[in-house]
Amino acid sequence: MPVLNRIADYAAEMRDWRRHLHRHPELRFDCHETADFIARRLQEFGVDQIHQGIATSGLVAIIEGQAEGPTIGLRADMDALPITEATGAD
Repeated sequence: MPVLNRIADYAAEMRDWRRHLHRHPELRFDCHETADFIARRLQEFGVDQIHQGIATSGLVAIIEGQAEGPTIGLRADMDALPITEATGAD
């Protein structure tokens, strides 16, 4: 099955993840619950290695490829901004 079709199957669930994370924001380096949430999702996906507690509450996930070749690194922030939602949106 093409990757895009597999991703589309997760659309509703990913929306729920985003809403959960937005309802439970954590600031600066105090993102322990967010990191745990992300680690659980990665475990469910079958990620090969997950290392938590990097620089306080960061994590590193390693996905072993099936063949020799280039390595790709991705970085993402997971802390929230200290703002109040003014639109009334979920």
